[in-house]
Amino acid sequence: MSSTFEPSLSTSRPPIGGTSFADTLPNINFGFDELRDRMAKFTARFDAFIEQGRKRVLEERNQFRMNVAELQEDQRMKKKDVEILQLKTNTYQQTMAKEAAETREMQSSIAELTAQRDRQAAARDALKEQIAATQRDIDARLAAQRAHQAQLEAQARFNVPELDFWVTNLCMRIEGAGVEYRLKFVYTHVDEKNWEREAWFELCTGSRDYDVRHCRPKLEREKVEKVLERVNETRELVTLLKGMRELFVEAMRS
Repeated sequence: MSSTFEPSLSTSRPPIGGTSFADTLPNINFGFDELRDRMAKFTARFDAFIEQGRKRVLEERNQFRMNVAELQEDQRMKKKDVEILQLKTNTYQQTMAKEAAETREMQSSIAELTAQRDRQAAARDALKEQIAATQRDIDARLAAQRAHQAQLEAQARFNVPELDFWVTNLCMRIEGAGVEYRLKFVYTHVDEKNWEREAWFELCTGSRDYDVRHCRPKLEREKVEKVLERVNETRELVTLLKGMRELFVEAMRS
């Protein structure tokens, strides 16, 4: 790239013995110094702008990192809060399930106790009714026994002389049978072969009708019942004493 900008020999060679052509050209000032100064100022401002932009970018990047770190920390804390809340929720659900089970168990126990109380109340009422019925029956029997005893005592006052007469004439004695409302009548002279041989029977006076419970020797129950029927109709004790002696004499002969 050479000869294009190089002056030709004709133009560059000064004329012999005169002034040069360059000396005739006007003096032109391009303002390089001012341009250089402006370029330097622009460069300084540009460098300051770049530096300021770099600092701003660094600050924004650091701020972004801080914001990201804060967001991550917030996310971690929220995740931890969610885990704690989930744990509390599970604990609460377990507690509720346990309380519900305990409630059902208590309700079952209450129902069972209520049923047991009702059964006991029903049994108590039935027992009270049974006791009352038993007491009424006892009172009725006691009243009947007192009335019968009074009747026997009233009859005994009239029958004492007659009873003594039949005790002597029937060869009989009266003993206690060891049981309340029961008398033992013992006969002798019923066996023709042995006058000392005894025959006896026990008379129960605890009810309205007389009843013969035991006797020796054994007698046929039907015959004893016939004698008891006559006695309970007439209410005369001598009928029983005579009838039983006749049965014993008949049994001794057979």
